[in-house]
Amino acid sequence: MQQSPVPPETPIYRRIADRLREAILSGELRDGDRLPGENALMAQHGIARATARQALSVLINEGLAVPKRGSGVYVRQFRPLRRHGSRRLSQERWGRGQAIWDSDTRGRPYTVDDMQIAREEAEEEIARVLDSAEVWVRRRRYSVDGRPVQMSVSYFPAALVEGTAVVREDTGPGGVYARLGDLGHAPAHFTEELRARMPHPHETVLLDLPAGTPVIVIMRTAYSANGIPVEVNEMILDSASYVLQYDFDA
Repeated sequence: MQQSPVPPETPIYRRIADRLREAILSGELRDGDRLPGENALMAQHGIARATARQALSVLINEGLAVPKRGSGVYVRQFRPLRRHGSRRLSQERWGRGQAIWDSDTRGRPYTVDDMQIAREEAEEEIARVLDSAEVWVRRRRYSVDGRPVQMSVSYFPAALVEGTAVVREDTGPGGVYARLGDLGHAPAHFTEELRARMPHPHETVLLDLPAGTPVIVIMRTAYSANGIPVEVNEMILDSASYVLQYDFDA
């Protein structure tokens, strides 16, 4: 009986990467810790610089480590946010003045920055969905535990929100959905479309993404009880920072 060929020995750079990965996943190396550099790996394992670089590149490409120019390679082990699709958008939450993001972070500190609010001419697809040539736009970036995780752009029909708290930086308790409710247009139904892609250059910078990390794009439309679209929200998520949860009845 013919024997199966013996698999070739795992390359040494892979074995080194496996050991470092195990140290990261076990908690021996924690988020923000500096990994052994090329020189240290060369001395420890008797390998060439190119081999040491390959070992570190494996972890960088897996999203477990991130290089910092002139400093070294550091562990990037972020505890993912659990984004519960229906629970976070429930009227019970924002109707009581709670922020949607409190559902995602569950007590972890988060910040909103790069806030930009402006009235603009709507792009063709946004104008079609909202049936409005002019829109108020809210652009912002969210960071959790000091790390950027999401960029978000919301569009509202200009005539609907002109002069209201929706176009202010601080929208008050419950956020924009509570303010739409004050106007008699509380969101009653949502649709979300998800897709994954590689990030655009400016997204890589704003989300501080390691090389090879894709983003998740979520396009959500909010409708009032009478079926009128009142918001379109495009969200760009760091895919390594999220678990997306959706519940369904059979």
